[in-house]
Amino acid sequence: MQTLSDADLAIGILNRDARAFEALFERYAEALSRHAACILHDEDAAHDVAQETFLRVWQRIEQWDGRGVFRAWLYRIATNLALNALRTIQRRRELPLEPPPDPEDDDGDADLVPSWMVDRASLGPESAVELAEQRATYRQALARLPDDKREAFRLVYEQEMSIRDAADALDVPEGTVKSRLHYARRQLARDWRELEAGS
Repeated sequence: MQTLSDADLAIGILNRDARAFEALFERYAEALSRHAACILHDEDAAHDVAQETFLRVWQRIEQWDGRGVFRAWLYRIATNLALNALRTIQRRRELPLEPPPDPEDDDGDADLVPSWMVDRASLGPESAVELAEQRATYRQALARLPDDKREAFRLVYEQEMSIRDAADALDVPEGTVKSRLHYARRQLARDWRELEAGS
């Protein structure tokens, strides 16, 4: 059976095809949970956000106009739901905003350090330990960014979205994404040096 595109699955969902919905869920559930976890720092809440995202897709599929990239629309829903959940958590002060779990506890975290932040020359027999330390430093630096800058950075560098798709996902102009990326790169580089010096 040929693999259907996201747009084809969206059309299937519009026609209330449960198989199309299941295929979309299989394709994106894990990625959307990871995406939400990076905003919320809470795996259970992130799982809830991913579930709510798919519920919204099933209920409101007609809101996707077919002009943009479907994946960007999907991530926009997840981002908005996660940010709403984060604001609720912060208002209630029920949960501390902790860094994401240790990479050993989450196999999906292994690819979160962008290649430009890894010192290739330092990789040797102790590379696993060094890379784990770099991941921890990266997560700390990323957590220091304002929410809007961090999300633009994650979509482009971790989810490998184009500027246009990230702009669609965040519902902002492309120029805004570029500006946020510029800020994020400079701030991350500064915080990275500071954290490395302090360790």
